[in-house]
Amino acid sequence: MMNRRWILASYPDGEVEPGIWEMRSGDMPKPAHGQILVRTRWLSVDPYMRGRLQPGAMQPEDPMAGGGVGEVVESRHPDWQVGDMAESLDFAWQDYAVLTPDRPGPAQVNKVDSTAPIQSALSWRGMPGLTAYFAMLELGRPRTGDTVVVSAAAGAVGQIAGQIAKMAGARVVGLAGSDAKLKWCRELGFDATINYRTHLNLSKAIADACPEGVNVFFDGTGGHIHDTVLMQLAQRARVAVVGKIAVANLQPQEDIGLRASARLIATRARIEGFVVYDWWHRKDEAQHQLAAWYASGQLKFREDVMSGFESVPHAFIRMMRGENLGKQLVEL
Repeated sequence: MMNRRWILASYPDGEVEPGIWEMRSGDMPKPAHGQILVRTRWLSVDPYMRGRLQPGAMQPEDPMAGGGVGEVVESRHPDWQVGDMAESLDFAWQDYAVLTPDRPGPAQVNKVDSTAPIQSALSWRGMPGLTAYFAMLELGRPRTGDTVVVSAAAGAVGQIAGQIAKMAGARVVGLAGSDAKLKWCRELGFDATINYRTHLNLSKAIADACPEGVNVFFDGTGGHIHDTVLMQLAQRARVAVVGKIAVANLQPQEDIGLRASARLIATRARIEGFVVYDWWHRKDEAQHQLAAWYASGQLKFREDVMSGFESVPHAFIRMMRGENLGKQLVEL
């Protein structure tokens, strides 16, 4: 039996195109002692993966890294049985993956329970959910009566972050790039929504929606949206920077925006970057609470699913262009 893989053929020059990957077939991998062989069922595509498409992070001929969920088809580990479902950030884009369950850290292998759909381990129970949980509650710290602005509000992380802020008693304003996405945000209970693509004066739209200023800014986009919201910060505002998908294709020296130092001094605001792996030691806590919210109906989630191994690069590009509504997944 053969194993199909998507490998990196060349680095992108600006926006990612499908031709940077090639699909190759090779021999079935074999697990060593302490490892498991997993048949991939679901793959996740996420904005952070754009940062790997460069020298120093990946080399041509490397399989494209990424998270997935799959079924154990061979086990050489005493705690894993054939038929168990496994989740890891270490799958790569391939039909079959050899995983090492005892490896510590973010690439660890986790058993997936049956209390929710298995792909939720890649969405609200996985990295997107953990990002929303810790970045909103630990960095944003919304309080009753606060105004919280969430960019990329209908995406994998933003849709959860907005609901967490609502449960904390805040008023939530969602920014997204289509009317369909804004409709979903309103269904989730967002108090106001703004289409950043169609508003000719985004600054005025945000000011109108946040007349007392922005107390918490949960930013997953960077770029023009980031600069515009910073100018609307209230006193003692908290800004959690969790992503930069709007400028992901820019080189570091090109990602230069507004100098907001004067506004930050005046408002005494705090801006903090967020990497979910810094909070991995509290993963169980977050997953327990997210599962409780889901079970009670307080947490809702939308997925955008493409099918088939051949569609994985197109799903990634679709996500990078903001064409997905909810968490972008591929079902194999």
